[in-house]
Amino acid sequence: MVVWLLGMVKVTFTLDVDTVARLRRTATRLSKPQSQVVREAIRDYDERSAKLTEEERRRLLEAFDRLVPAMPKRGAREVEAEIREVRAVRRASSLRRARVLNR
Repeated sequence: MVVWLLGMVKVTFTLDVDTVARLRRTATRLSKPQSQVVREAIRDYDERSAKLTEEERRRLLEAFDRLVPAMPKRGAREVEAEIREVRAVRRASSLRRARVLNR
């Protein structure tokens, strides 16, 4: 059953006894309604869940540390020449495709 009250949605869900006790203690300690504590907890969890965990951060840094030394060391001229070459190949491929489609 869903009831809309001033931009709120009433929901029903089940929590274990320990979680309910924590919710009630927290609401009492903060002098806030339990529903507000739940909203704030979910907002906080949502914000934190978008960040990397320590394990993810460590794994990505290890990958970075492996990949950076393996990167070829080339001067800017070499890199720019390769980029020009890739662009020319792509342009030529696009032109060939356009000619085939226009036949």
